[in-house]
Amino acid sequence: METNDNNKKSKIFSRRTFLKGLGLTGAATAVPAIVSCASGGDDDGGNEPPKGKMTYRTNPKTGQKVSLLGYGMMRLPTLNSHPGERQSGTGIIDQKMVQQEVDYAIEHGVNYFDTSPAYCQGKSEAALGQALSKHKRSDYYVATKMSNFQDFDFDNSVKMFHDSLKYLKVDYIDYYLLHAVGMGANGMASLMARFIDNGLLDYLLKQRDKGTIKNLGFSYHGDIKVFDYLLSMHDKYRWDFVQIELNYLDWNHAHEINEVNTNASYLYAELEKRHIPAVVMEPLLGGRLSNLPDKIVAELKRRDPEHSVASWAFRYAGSKPNVLTALSGMTYMEHLKDNLLTYCPLKPLSQAEMTYLEEDIAKQIVNYKTVPCNDCKYCMPCPYGVDIPAIFVHYNKCLSANQVPMSKQTDTYAAARRAFLIGYDRSVPKLRQADHCIGCGQCVPHCPQRIKIPQELHRIGRYVESLKQNPA
Repeated sequence: METNDNNKKSKIFSRRTFLKGLGLTGAATAVPAIVSCASGGDDDGGNEPPKGKMTYRTNPKTGQKVSLLGYGMMRLPTLNSHPGERQSGTGIIDQKMVQQEVDYAIEHGVNYFDTSPAYCQGKSEAALGQALSKHKRSDYYVATKMSNFQDFDFDNSVKMFHDSLKYLKVDYIDYYLLHAVGMGANGMASLMARFIDNGLLDYLLKQRDKGTIKNLGFSYHGDIKVFDYLLSMHDKYRWDFVQIELNYLDWNHAHEINEVNTNASYLYAELEKRHIPAVVMEPLLGGRLSNLPDKIVAELKRRDPEHSVASWAFRYAGSKPNVLTALSGMTYMEHLKDNLLTYCPLKPLSQAEMTYLEEDIAKQIVNYKTVPCNDCKYCMPCPYGVDIPAIFVHYNKCLSANQVPMSKQTDTYAAARRAFLIGYDRSVPKLRQADHCIGCGQCVPHCPQRIKIPQELHRIGRYVESLKQNPA
């Protein structure tokens, strides 16, 4: 049920304007219930988000209210000075900024914080734990994962679980996930080795019975057979939630973008009919849905000039009734404030608006042949120092903005060539650019989108070299 407790339209900081400044743009009881919802507008302006207006969903198992905006701790602010290094998450974490952002988020109603032993080169849990320790345990829910990608040994995996408790400074985990099931070329074999054959899932189920884990679920990437198998075992495992990639592009077009992906409409429907709440990851597709081609941005602005481009994607995810929370990796305070303005409170999309995004806008995006990188950084670090996500982000940005020069015969070639090369050097240090990829393939098994990373890097490297050799 919706209530209107905010009659003033809040103006919003434009995510697209902010990212340009960084050089980065071109129906059952188990369904999470909406606790509060009201109208709110957004536009350029940067007003402070209101307090006490967060939209919450009710966990059907516990009855606890979970903020519709979840804080993803994959890309924490660092002390590095180079924009590419800050985005890569490879530097020293700026703990003071993490503290400020966590404090601000809790103050404005965010209570779901998602991390992993694999994030920020293993530093994310400790950084989050330190920041959350300043608050009452009842003020937040913490989610972390069993990220035993390389070492399937039972004892070492159990140690990872207890290390998470230690680093997060908690006695129990509110939401615990089997991390990235289905990822890689042999998804079912990996699932069995990581969780079933070694007895680890049985151990985690016992931890849930003891209360050390309050809610147990899994995050899904890739192989649909793994997703279907785990849901077929729901009567045995009693999944409390499942984390899936959901956004208006992936809803009907994930398979078109990458043939190994599964449309979010199928994943969501399978969870909904089993009354399993969905936690949403990648509502912005790693920023791609806030960094749209100018033509699409103009169209969205004409349709609703009071909302930012990014807010369309967040409102889309939040408008699905079986979504418990939508995660956003908010590196900067501006990201946090922007998202708070969208969810404090949520103004749900109409069915007509949902269809408009799923079909009209999504189909236009599909026609732009970008690299389907979500900037998750699972491919990092590269043993040869290549900044894989930053290269793909820059290429996609320029392609979306029609700044990828293809022919010297066009009037815009010289300006586009210069913009591409200068932007490339600013975004990616020279020693970390595509031409340093030796094709070892170490990154490929870790990519949830199953991108043929070396081939794409070599293609972009050849393209950059051709631009250097062919001035106007």
